[in-house]
Amino acid sequence: MKTKTMLITAFLSLTIGSLWAQTDSAKTYNFNLEQSIEYAYGHQTALLNAALDQKIADAKVKETIGIGLPQINGTADFRDFLKVPTSLLPGEFFNQPGTFIPVKFGVKYNSSVGASINQLLFDGSYIVGLQASKTFKELSQRAFTRSKIETNVAVTKAFYMVLVSNKQVELLDANIAQLKGQLDQTQALFDNGFAEKIDADRLRVLYNNLTTEKENVLRSLELGITMLKFQMGMPIEKTLTLNGSIEEVKLDKTNIATDSTAYANRVEYALSETQLKLNQLDLKRYKAQFLPSLSAFGNGSYQYQNDKFSNLYDQSFPTVVVGLQLNVPIFSGFQKIQRVRQAEYTVLKSKNDLFNTKNSLNLDIKNSITTYTNSINSLDNQQRNLDLANEVLRVSKIKYEQGVGSSIEVTQAQTSLKEAENNYINALYNALISKVDTERATGKIN
Repeated sequence: MKTKTMLITAFLSLTIGSLWAQTDSAKTYNFNLEQSIEYAYGHQTALLNAALDQKIADAKVKETIGIGLPQINGTADFRDFLKVPTSLLPGEFFNQPGTFIPVKFGVKYNSSVGASINQLLFDGSYIVGLQASKTFKELSQRAFTRSKIETNVAVTKAFYMVLVSNKQVELLDANIAQLKGQLDQTQALFDNGFAEKIDADRLRVLYNNLTTEKENVLRSLELGITMLKFQMGMPIEKTLTLNGSIEEVKLDKTNIATDSTAYANRVEYALSETQLKLNQLDLKRYKAQFLPSLSAFGNGSYQYQNDKFSNLYDQSFPTVVVGLQLNVPIFSGFQKIQRVRQAEYTVLKSKNDLFNTKNSLNLDIKNSITTYTNSINSLDNQQRNLDLANEVLRVSKIKYEQGVGSSIEVTQAQTSLKEAENNYINALYNALISKVDTERATGKIN
């Protein structure tokens, strides 16, 4: 009976666990851009590792602080002299001049228990090390900020790519719908002898091409959502739908920053500054090694000795000592001087890197602004072309229906519309991506 109860319990546990797993995997997420970014902040692997690096840096700071705290150690030992050490004493002590008499000093059993404490009082390298450890922590915090920015940019671009694909599907649906109506109308005219078969065939070819293109876009859309989930750190098997449309994204040139100090808003510049500060502290630490160091110490122990193990701890012999220790560096084969020189050169390199970072960021800002401006102009132009293509198709259809135009004109107009839609989609995507790049370059994403 007990075995049967255990089997039922195990079966129910497995069943409930399986149902819970299915429910969890079937969960659907519906996110807008802000929610997608926020989810990524809590799940993206690179960002999680950057957060762990922060904790590592914090632990490193505490480790460095611990060097200046009291260092306490306890010791205990037990010794059994299977052969007690023998010493030779001059025979004169025993009225036997000219000889040496073997004498055993000590007892068979020895034991001791003690403790020692050391306290650093002054060490220039330690003081500089404390400053460097805090700067190292600052470096890890800025590295975490950089990871957040990179995650934000990656998620935003992937999100926009999905929105663009949705817009492309929307345009294709509208195009396919009107082309289907035109194809049905032309087919009816052909069936009644008012149109040629080639007129319907031309439209059918266009219709088939649009249908195939839509299928390709839908597959690309599915891949885009998968890419977005990857950038967010979301398991691929989860279901994600987007809450938002391309019309909600503001694309204009009025918000473009032209501030000459925009480079200072970039985390890359802050990282270079912090690295320079670390290298300067490193130089200071090597120079501090020429200074003496001072520490205090104390030791205490109890010694136990006896020839009989059972009486070993009957009597103790305490020892206590305290003192100061001063270490003064005198000569180290010029090693310390060479370390200082290496550190000085490293600081100079960091200053050069900082200057180059500033130049590089300014170039990135100007390049991104130029690209964004061009992409906005191109998008405006492609929007006008798309409107014109729709108008040309509308007029061509009216002329054809009234018998004053040819089916070739309609087909050409339809082809031009498809090309205009593709150009518009490409321009839209480029504008969105360049918008994100510009916001990152000018330090608006932080």
